[in-house]
Amino acid sequence: MKYQAIKNYVNGQFVEASTDRKMDVISPIDGKHLSTVPMSTYADLDSAVAAAKEAFPKWSRTPIKERVQIFFRYRSLLEKHLVELAELCSEENGKIYSESLAEIEKCIELTEFAVSLPQLVTGEVLEVSRGVECRTEHAPLGVVASIVPFNFPSMVPNWTMPNALALGNCMIIKPSERVPLSCGRIAELLKEAGLPDGVFNIINGDVEIVEAICDHPGIDAVSFVGSTKVAKIVYQRATSNLKRCLALGGAKNHLLVLPDAIPGMTAQNVTASMSGCAGQRCMAAGAMVGVGAIDHIVEKICEEARKVIPGVNLGAVISKESKERIERFIDEAEKDGAKILVDGRKTVVEGKEAGYYVGPTVIDYVTPNMSVAKEEIFGPVISILRVANVDEALAIENANPYGNAASVFTQNGGAARYIIDRASAGMIGVNVGVPVPREPFSFGGWNESKFGVGDITGKSSIEFWTKLKKSTTKWNPEAGVNWMS
Repeated sequence: MKYQAIKNYVNGQFVEASTDRKMDVISPIDGKHLSTVPMSTYADLDSAVAAAKEAFPKWSRTPIKERVQIFFRYRSLLEKHLVELAELCSEENGKIYSESLAEIEKCIELTEFAVSLPQLVTGEVLEVSRGVECRTEHAPLGVVASIVPFNFPSMVPNWTMPNALALGNCMIIKPSERVPLSCGRIAELLKEAGLPDGVFNIINGDVEIVEAICDHPGIDAVSFVGSTKVAKIVYQRATSNLKRCLALGGAKNHLLVLPDAIPGMTAQNVTASMSGCAGQRCMAAGAMVGVGAIDHIVEKICEEARKVIPGVNLGAVISKESKERIERFIDEAEKDGAKILVDGRKTVVEGKEAGYYVGPTVIDYVTPNMSVAKEEIFGPVISILRVANVDEALAIENANPYGNAASVFTQNGGAARYIIDRASAGMIGVNVGVPVPREPFSFGGWNESKFGVGDITGKSSIEFWTKLKKSTTKWNPEAGVNWMS
């Protein structure tokens, strides 16, 4: 075991969980045993909530200009430890180093947005009658929780943590039990940056802790990122307990490729979208819908896909079960009559034979009823569907129950605008394979890719992590009383 056994982080200290139930943390790269993580109990969560509640009054009354000074220092520490954090992310998640480096750089950008919050939450004031002022202020909610997935061990915690804390809340985070190491390092950096004890806490575990977070009366809001199936359960359970909830689910993102698309640029973007992070991201290309004569572009995509080499510029998938699941999708598509143009099944990386790798896979002549066309594969696989016109392509995109992202590849501005206006997705790209908005623009999909109001990052997150306080004041008795005062 390379690292010490994982502990929870409560009230500024790493503490043992009250359980003997543990799970091994295995590196997907080579199958090596990294650590063990506890499957914590409701009692463990309760102690974290108590610490957060105790810290909340002082933290919430600290002026926001002072709170964000901690995140200035935290940002500097992310830069200082950039390489270490990226290596840790790769080790526990399986990403290639350049992808992990980009993940930590995104954490820095997210923190930069958080330190700008004093300029965005100034509130409003208006003299509504002589001597009578109305004022609005953003007040923190209290103790909030964030349940995060395995695919971005650092970035997704930093989607929520800097904004929620800078706005005056105290937080409990539940990392994925598959990748708990990065969150622990984040806690250490926050403490070094000067974050008071109890403001940020980590409780490790599995479904038992997810359910406990949804049920605990001391938690005021819950954010979740994961599969749609679980996102629905978390949203329903948390809101039934009268909590705010924003739950991001899965996706089946469609890339619409028109015949006039630039072949080289399109092929590079489609391939990067489907294979980046081994396809384990909700913004990955799930299906390509080719409109008309696109054989020349498909050929270029296959050329680009063959340049993606497992263990070199393609990382591992998270587990043996994931590898087997992805390969079953490919098997089924082939059985149903699709054509496998580039086959990533049965991939083994020399020297890392115990790792979990699936090579880039391009499947052509997929029909809308096939499982590879409908379900989120979460692997480096692109399914190509062929249609005669743009409206048929949009019909396929809009029939998909998800609504995270969609992209169009074309040089025709009118066609691009037509698709932007009609695609049922929250994030749209034009000649961009992964249309993730940059700060201060917010991240969030539509339909069954998101449950709840607002988005998880950017300006939209302010409304989720705060409540609006309205005050009316009058200091001039000589003005008398009228209907406005």
